[in-house]
Amino acid sequence: MTEDAARTLLVVEDDPTINQALTDRLVAEGFRVVQAYDGPGAVAAHAEHRPALVVLDVMLPGFDGLEVCRRVQATRPVPVLMLTARVDETDLLVGLGVGADDYVTKPFRLREVVARIRALLRRVDRAHELAGTSVPRLVVGDLAVDRAGRRVSVDGEPVHLTPLEFDLLVALATAPGTVRSREELMSEVWGWADARGTRTLDSHVKALRAKIGAARVRTVHGVGYAVEA
Repeated sequence: MTEDAARTLLVVEDDPTINQALTDRLVAEGFRVVQAYDGPGAVAAHAEHRPALVVLDVMLPGFDGLEVCRRVQATRPVPVLMLTARVDETDLLVGLGVGADDYVTKPFRLREVVARIRALLRRVDRAHELAGTSVPRLVVGDLAVDRAGRRVSVDGEPVHLTPLEFDLLVALATAPGTVRSREELMSEVWGWADARGTRTLDSHVKALRAKIGAARVRTVHGVGYAVEA
């Protein structure tokens, strides 16, 4: 059995044609796939099958994908790849704020969805490996990051970050004051070799700033970002 075959993915999409096309492609790539077509069915399938990742459409009957994301992250956190026809940054930030890790806008190419899924799964694997490193705690001023427990606090107050926001913060906080390039961050956190043409990093930085304080993440235009005390 391959590593992918051991992973169950949940595909939540109310359009039967799109749902089946995604499922067929993912099965062909070696994954086991569970399908759901509405909000309540997605939450139930998540609880029953405990997937390694959820591919989640925003617009769903019953209740929408944002509510599905809130509910599954509150019970058993899991990487979520959102499918959305919305391209407004505010809508995307709402999705990231409720626990989505990445998003693909419709219409999409199946190979792009597969690439995003594999990158998210690699990130999860790498995060588990790093949790046991010799530097379990990072401190930058009044910002503290517990890598092993995956907890963050600012001035002693806990801050809730999504899994991807946490990994982005770790990548920045391991070298406080050092500017990390966009390419470095996209490769290290997302596992992407080419970050051109994507707003994913910018959206996650904006969401991270809203939670830990805008002044703690410095932008160096044309280069990247740094965490400051």
